Amino acid sequence: MTSSSDRSPAVDVLSTRTYEIRTYGCQMNVHDSERLAGLLEDAGYVRASEDSDGEADVVVFNTCAVRENADNKLYGNLGHLAPKKASRPGMQIAVGGCLAQKDRDTIVKRAPWVDVVFGTHNIGKLPVLLERARVQEEAQVEIAESLEAFPSTLPTRRESAYAAWVSISVGCNNTCTFCIVPALRGKEKDRRPGDILAEIEALVAEGVSEVTLLGQNVNAYGSDIGDREAFSKLLRACGTIDGLERVRFTSPHPRDFTDDVIAAMAETPNVMPQLHMPLQSGSDPVLKAMRRSYRQERFLGIIEKVRAAIPHAAISTDIIVGFPGETEEDFQQTLHVVREARFAQAFTFQYSKRPGTPAADMDGQIPKKVVQDRYERLVALQEEISWEENKKQVGRTLELMVAEGEGRKDDTTHRLSGRAPDSRLVHFTKPGQEVRPGDVVTVEVTYAAPHHLLAEGPVLDVRRTRAGDAWEKRTAEKAAKPAGVLLGLPKVGVPEPLPAVTGGCAVD
Repeated sequence: MTSSSDRSPAVDVLSTRTYEIRTYGCQMNVHDSERLAGLLEDAGYVRASEDSDGEADVVVFNTCAVRENADNKLYGNLGHLAPKKASRPGMQIAVGGCLAQKDRDTIVKRAPWVDVVFGTHNIGKLPVLLERARVQEEAQVEIAESLEAFPSTLPTRRESAYAAWVSISVGCNNTCTFCIVPALRGKEKDRRPGDILAEIEALVAEGVSEVTLLGQNVNAYGSDIGDREAFSKLLRACGTIDGLERVRFTSPHPRDFTDDVIAAMAETPNVMPQLHMPLQSGSDPVLKAMRRSYRQERFLGIIEKVRAAIPHAAISTDIIVGFPGETEEDFQQTLHVVREARFAQAFTFQYSKRPGTPAADMDGQIPKKVVQDRYERLVALQEEISWEENKKQVGRTLELMVAEGEGRKDDTTHRLSGRAPDSRLVHFTKPGQEVRPGDVVTVEVTYAAPHHLLAEGPVLDVRRTRAGDAWEKRTAEKAAKPAGVLLGLPKVGVPEPLPAVTGGCAVD
């Protein structure tokens, strides 16, 4: 623990307290940040403006331990905030997520101005830890070794009014040698199907029309509850929910991708023709060294089956270049799989040591120059394939769900942006009538680039939706909200679970 001299003195808590959350890493962290925001707002905090730049009363870092130099980035950001905190009585800094779970007491030793450190298993404790740090004027470090309660019982401030993450499991039972996530997130723990469906029904009642089922190894769902077909059954059950227009999921593992899942995708109308299937490497020896339990033939067999059942499916992947021991022949096998699979998109990474993983101590670490060369060749090939695959979309008529904030140049080009059923990003001409995020438009694709499509002609149809209504309502409420309110003392302790919803239950 650090002394009280390392942190700001307490202030009058009857003033408005603002918060800012900085999120790093995967979709699980993004969704955890929605929960953290819900917890803080339930405790009386108000979200700071987007341009606050560390001026909020509470700054929360939701960290990732997977990326290279994640710790250096965190301590650099903490160092940037140190003088601001010293000059602002009552400001608090909290660090959570995977890096907090891993480094624990190290954080307050290296950055003694941090007030709270919490782990991946006890995010619900953040408000009470902040209050305890304020009252005791001492850093609070609390890391749970296992999940205390499934996080979906916590309040959530969703970033989107029309689309939502829905966590179906936490943790992972795999032992990939490049990944530290299982050590930090724990063994897989599945939610009951009824709880998941009840949450989705509650979200749809609020106006959500698209959900993404989320898990560290999403299609392994069922291993914890003893049902090997639980994931395909869940997909089919989503198809019975009235008002749920689009269902996606991420990220699956080839080992657990079975024929019943492919059939459920093909036969359930609101399950979208999109699949993210991590390859990591096309080389059997490298896959073995990675402890990935499939081989090239198995992976390509899955892709073939998916394309046979869902011809227009867009398939994306993850690939690591330069894993220890990777030879040029191994790399050529990866390029072979990329050519055969014809991914719509690939997220490519240069291997870097992740402290605490078996791969970090393996022989045969590849020189940076070699890794860079292979990476550039892979990216060039995938760019070529992505463009060719996108060109096949020209002339197609697509239904787009209008998106918010995905077209960075929309204001200057006088366009709007939306996602096709297969999740391709499409920029389209702004129609004469009002179109809101969450609404659905029908367009004809006229041009293809490697990473997006254009529909430059007139919009063929506009369908106003309940999701668009929900976005409009949220926007109006935000505009009408007073700039500052006396909130009183924040509630202390873990919030009570959300009340049950008729016909379902709680709301990753």
